[in-house]
Amino acid sequence: MTTTLFDSPLGVVAITGNDTGVSGISCTNVSPVENAPDDPIPEPVRLAAEQLRAYFAGELKSFDFPINPAGTAFQKSVWRALLEVPFGTTLSYLALARRMGDEKAIRAVAAANGRNPLWIVVPCHRIIGSDGSLTGYAGGLWRKQWLLEHEGAFARSNQMSLF
Repeated sequence: MTTTLFDSPLGVVAITGNDTGVSGISCTNVSPVENAPDDPIPEPVRLAAEQLRAYFAGELKSFDFPINPAGTAFQKSVWRALLEVPFGTTLSYLALARRMGDEKAIRAVAAANGRNPLWIVVPCHRIIGSDGSLTGYAGGLWRKQWLLEHEGAFARSNQMSLF
């Protein structure tokens, strides 16, 4: 596994992965350092850094590099469902559970959402409370708000799909 770091408007982004895909993207307090010229950066990690920079610059709305997150089958099913939430929109935890076919699984869906290892790319920040509130975000609510404003979704959060 290789980790590369770069500065973003939300802090230092850490991208971890190998030749099969990116397994983790998060915000860290570590200062970014340049990879040594002879440290090979796997292609998926390089593409992720390139695409995330474009996202932060407002030039990209979706990602297409290979991902390979570790998780349970249920967590991965939630993360796949998150990939279906379009840029610039929000969805409630309840609506996400309903989309997955079991509104009673709302707590399990919320827990899997919170364990998402691929910050921004698997857009867990687009999931909000049924009342439109910004609830729970591992990177901090201020980052969630920034991301939703960046995507133009925060002002429209009261128009989210509840069903």
